[in-house]
Parts: sequence; C-alpha cells; structure tokens
Amino acid sequence: MYRGTMASRFQSRLYLYLRIAAIVGVVLTVALGGGFLWLRTSLPVMSGTVAAPGLAHEAAIVWTAEGFPHIRAATTDDAYYALGYTHAGDRLFQMDLMRRAGAGRLSEVMGAATVDFDATMRTLGLYRLAGETLKRLPPDARRTLDAYAAGVNGYLRTRAGALPPEFVLLGYAPEPWQPADSLVWQRLMAMRLAGNWHTEALRAALASRLDAGQISDLWPRDDGGVSPTVNAAAPDPAFAAGFERLATAMPDALRQVSASNSWAVAGRGTASGKPVLANDPHLGYRAPGLWYLARISAPGLDIAGATVAGVPFHILGHTDRFAWAFTTTDSDTQDLFIERETEGRPGFYDTPEGPEAFIEREESIAIKGAEAKRIFIRETRHGPVISDVDRSFAGRMPAGHLVALSAMALRDDDMTPLALYRMNRAHDWTGFRDALRDFHAPQQNITFADVDGNIAFFAPGRIPIRRAGDGSVPVNGWSGEFDWTGEIPFERLPQNFNPASGRIFSANHRIVPKDYPYLLTLDWADPYRARRIDEVLAKTGPFSPDAAATLQADILSGSATDLLPTLLKLAEARENREIRAVEMLTRWDRKMRRDAPEPLLFAMWLAELNHGLYADELGPLFGAYYGAHPRVVLAMLTRRTDWCDDVNAGTKETCGTVVAAALRRALNGLTRRYGGDMSAWRWGDAHPALFRHPVLGRIPVIRSLADIRIAADGGDDTVNRAQSSLGDRQEPFAAIHGPGFRAIYDLSDLAGSRFAVATGASGNPLSPRYANTTESWRDGRYIRFGRTRAEELAGAGGVLRLKPVR
Repeated sequence: MYRGTMASRFQSRLYLYLRIAAIVGVVLTVALGGGFLWLRTSLPVMSGTVAAPGLAHEAAIVWTAEGFPHIRAATTDDAYYALGYTHAGDRLFQMDLMRRAGAGRLSEVMGAATVDFDATMRTLGLYRLAGETLKRLPPDARRTLDAYAAGVNGYLRTRAGALPPEFVLLGYAPEPWQPADSLVWQRLMAMRLAGNWHTEALRAALASRLDAGQISDLWPRDDGGVSPTVNAAAPDPAFAAGFERLATAMPDALRQVSASNSWAVAGRGTASGKPVLANDPHLGYRAPGLWYLARISAPGLDIAGATVAGVPFHILGHTDRFAWAFTTTDSDTQDLFIERETEGRPGFYDTPEGPEAFIEREESIAIKGAEAKRIFIRETRHGPVISDVDRSFAGRMPAGHLVALSAMALRDDDMTPLALYRMNRAHDWTGFRDALRDFHAPQQNITFADVDGNIAFFAPGRIPIRRAGDGSVPVNGWSGEFDWTGEIPFERLPQNFNPASGRIFSANHRIVPKDYPYLLTLDWADPYRARRIDEVLAKTGPFSPDAAATLQADILSGSATDLLPTLLKLAEARENREIRAVEMLTRWDRKMRRDAPEPLLFAMWLAELNHGLYADELGPLFGAYYGAHPRVVLAMLTRRTDWCDDVNAGTKETCGTVVAAALRRALNGLTRRYGGDMSAWRWGDAHPALFRHPVLGRIPVIRSLADIRIAADGGDDTVNRAQSSLGDRQEPFAAIHGPGFRAIYDLSDLAGSRFAVATGASGNPLSPRYANTTESWRDGRYIRFGRTRAEELAGAGGVLRLKPVR
C-alpha cells in the first residue's frame, strides 16, 4: 500500500515535470521561433516599390538569380543613391564595422577587447586623413559621395523591422552615413597591402639571434641575380628586444598578406579576335566576403564588376569600352624610423637641423561597459610614433628612443578615391592612364584591355626615393641619412602598352627589368604562380574565356614540383609507412586536389620541415615568421645546409636526418587526426575555404550558422590560390586567403563578362543569399548579368523600384 502510494506520487510528479518541461519547451520554441521570425524582418525588400527620400527620379534594381543588383537610373546621382541603398540593405553591419575599424571606434560597441586596436588606428589617424581627402575632392567626385551617403541614409530612414543580428547582439544602432566613411576603406587597404613594416620589425628583432647572412636566408630575393639598387643598412642588435615586441603585437588587420593574378591576351592570340582579360584578387577571407558584385546603367555610365560595401566606386570591372584588373605590387612604401628624444628637453626629438617639437594630440577612446581611455599621440617629421601604442615597448629599447612610421598611405594629400572615380568614367586608355596620376596608395599593378584591341599595364602609386638604405630594416631618424628625398616620377613608373609578345600577366612577381633605375622593393612574391601563368599562356591558343576559366582553376603546385625531388632524395625512408608515403608522393602529379591524400601529406611534411630547420635558431620569434616558405626550405637543404644542424642539440645533424624526422612527425600527426589508412586521407578535410564571421563566429553554436566553410582545392602557391596559416593550431591548413572575386572579360562581348564571388550578396546569415554562391565559386562556375533587358528580366531574382518622395 505504502509502496503503491509512493509510486503513484512519483508517477504523478514525473507527469507534472514532463508537462512543465513540455510547456517550457513549447514556450522556448515559440520564443525562438518568434525571435527568428523577428530577426528575419532585418532582410531587405527585393521586389515591389519603396519610397526613397532624397532620390530625384525613379530608379530600378533588377536582381540576378544569385541576388546581385543591376541598377538602372535616370542620372548618375540617382544610380549612386541606389547603390548606397542596396549596399546598406545587404551589408549594413559590414559597412559599420569597416568605418569603426578605420576610425578606432570598435570599443564603443565591443568593449575592452578592442582598445589596443583602436589605439593603433587613432595613432595612425586614418579617419582624420580620410576627412582631409574629402576636403580636397573636386565637386563632381564629392557629389558622388554625397549621393551614395544619401542612399545609405535613405535606407536607414525607411527600413522596417529588426536591425541585422549583429546590431541586436551588440545592442546598438548604426549612425547616419557620412561621405568620409566611404573614404576610410582605401586608407585601411593601403596600410594592409603595403604593410611591410611588420617585416622590418621582425628583421630587426632577429638581429640579436642571427647574423646578416642568416636573416637574408629567411627572405630570399627573387631578383634573378640583380644586385640591390642601394646597400642595405644592418639592423642594430641594441633595438632587437623592442622590435620583437612590435613584431609580435601588431594587429592582424595591418599585417601584409597579399597576392593576386591578372593577365591579358591581345586579339591576335584569342578566339574572338579581341583581347581577353582575367583577374582574381586575393585577400583575407571573411563572412561576408569583401566583394559585392554590381552593375550600374545610367546616362554616361555603364559599369559592372566588384564594389565594396561602403564605397560608391567600382574597384574592379568593365565599362562599355574597356576592362581593368588589379594585383598588388608589394612595393616598399613604409619605413620604420628610430627617433631619439632630445636630452634635457622634454617634448622634443633630434633632427639633422636640431631639436624639433613633437606634434601632440590627446584622444579619448569610449569603451562599452567601462570608463573611456585617454591616449596621447605623438608625431615626428617621419610620421606617427607607433611605439607609444604599447608602453611595454619603451622598456625594451635603449632609453630615450622610440619608433615612428613613415608611410605613403599616411599622406594627407592622397587622392586615390579621385583616381577611382575618374577611372570609372574614362573613355579610353589615355583617359584611364591620366586618372592614374591620382592613384597614390597602395601601389597596384593595373592591367587594361579595350574594345579597340589595346592591352596595357601600369603600376601607379607613390614610391619613395631614399637618400640611403633599402627599406629592409628600421633606421635612425635623427641623422637624416635615410630620409626620403622624393618619389618616383609618374612617367617612370613601370608600364607597358601593346607589348610585342601580345600578352601581359602579373602575379605579384618582380615586374621591373634588371636595369630599372629605381628600387620598388626587395621582397617580391615567390614566382610559382607567375611561372605557371606564363607557361600556360605561351602554350594555349587561341585563348578564350573558357581557357581563362581553366587557368583560374589551375591547381598545379610549383613548390611541390621544385621541392619534392630533393625531399624524396633525402627522405631516408625505413618504416613501411614512410616507404609508402614516399611511393605516393613519387607518383603524385603535384596537383592540390581536395579529394586526394598527397597534397595533405606534402603540406604537413613541409610544415614540419620549416619547424625542424629553423625553430631552434629563431626561438620565441619562430611563430612570427613560421609559414610554408618552400624556397627557403629548398635553399637550406641544398645550399645553406648549416640550418640543418640543431643548435640546441649536442650532436651534428645532417639534412637527411632533418627531412626524415620531419616526415615521421608529419605521418604521426596525420595518423592521430585522420587514421592510419593514408589512402583515405583527403586534402579537403584539412583544407576548407574558411570564411569566419568577425562577431557571430566567436559564439559557440551560432558560429556554425555564421561561418562559411567548404572543402577547397589549391594551395599557397597554385594559380587557384588558397593560402593557409600554419600558426593556427586548430586548423593550420584551412584556406583563409585567396581569390574572393574572379572576373573574365572578352572585349568582343563585354555584356557576357563572367564573375564569381566567394560569398553571397547578403551579409545577413539569415538570408538565403548569404552563402549561395560559395559552391559555384569553389567549383569554377560564373555569374553573368543579362546581355539584354529582356534576358535580365527573364532570369531576375526580383525587381525593386525606388520611388522619389515628393
């Protein structure tokens, strides 16, 4: 009886708890479902008619099936209004994050974690410099910026429903858009694409551990035996500790990681009889991606290609007369100067003309959830004092010394936005080339082709001429010995018009001949991609857009081709699995296929070789330099074999020993992670193209919805580039840098131009257009705008009409 009563009570309570749990579950489901539905109201309207305050005439936006806009407007002002409206609807948080990063205002919404980054941005003064550019723009260019800002703000004023999820999560709303907000992106890119000050700092930091020859080994010069234009200054070991801090503390957003491909083939070598131009710029992967495909049709303006949310100008693309492409020159336009404070005179530093007062200002960084932080910023005649950002730096340097950054990207008279504006409106090569006079930073390799059959190349930008030194290491600023004395004249910058070969290509390799009278840089990119492009262009004919697409998808590894014969010779394989690995790599065709095991085996072996060859010499600075570095590894194994000896070991090691040990470590690591069956390993399992969301990607569970990943072909040095970061302990082979945008233009049929974008048009993870182009991008499929109005409407994903508010 008692037991039955207890059982009955237990059963009743169990039923009660289950009912409560069911009710709670229903409530949570409804709440979550309601929250999801509410957040879905943050997606923009893509069809119908909406009121657009500030618009002068009705404009139409026809969306492609993939969700990219073709804007048709009665005037260019209305067209740029519509572009601003469209950017804001799809990428509002990305735009706000960009302007906050450039202005050093992330901490206002993200808290103390971003204070150091904000302090760096305030010290560089990028937003203040964007304001200076705005003041200097002529009325026509300023009018475009105003129209674009009006479009962004028109969207903000008329939008309904929730803000995009990031704003909800961080608890703030975006401010109205200002024209200067559109200009700070160029400053950010200029600093990133010419950010060799990290390399200078790292070389200086290594001076206390390595001799000059060893430092040179780590940065081989692809100069074909060309001697440096000027002699290099040797880094001073007395400053090594300070520069070690600077090299390891630099924000990732300012570290130089750049690469791109472009080529043009003249009409006499193409199937159509007109030039074919291809381009795939390589930048860091983010979700959403940087590029936003758009077309604009308005009186006097017909342009399509890659835009950036927040910026009204097309960065890459074609008009009805020509097409153009960018790759980064990797020129050295930044120098670190060691300044010396004047003894006995606070607030002054030494110059060749005597003591000079620092330019000083105080700024306040607002911090979410905490008191604002006041920072004091100093500038010298060379530029901002970047060592002030990190106060621990001062304790590592000789007393009274500091470091200033001189950079062409920090000039207040930089007019690169004006160059982009005029490039978009040029009619021919003459007008396009004239527009490049204002293209100041960063220096870019620009390839051009037009409907008249011309192909051309120009590398515009401000490149310093140094009194002495070669820009490879920090130098003293008080003597004036290493000062910049001018810049390379525009007419003397690298250029080529209708070359006799009938082709132009650029892959960040050395672009100037042996007798070029000026120093661009000592640090050219590895030649693997350039070599492969040159080889394919020389063999393929007649060249066509399909051939260009095949080349953009090329995954032959030049580093494996060069390096594997030496590795296989030195491998000293003894165990069965080592013998098996050597046999697999011997038969391998050197192509980085995502469904094959050999690329993973080769990449892991190379990673372990880098560790085995120089981790002992570099010590705590190993992580700051660590990478694939195939040319460095090959030189150490064949010509600079002293690196094979472990300085921490008591016995002498041979290169064969190092290679064999690296292979064993590679096999052990891969076996632990992927099992013992080597034939079942897959490059794509370790090598996804990874697009992390900068905010939502940091939150467990949500990151699985916000981050975009897909198994990818290619590697660090293939034409279809997919670069990894070996320093990432969780995913050292994930592709985090590569061709987020691809374009192919046949100048006989510009309306049929092909585009590929790595992530979708929308930056909202709740949108079906968030990652809808990722698979087609990975697989080499392209997007086209319709050739005719009827064709465009037939395949449209929606038609939105913007109606003026009278």
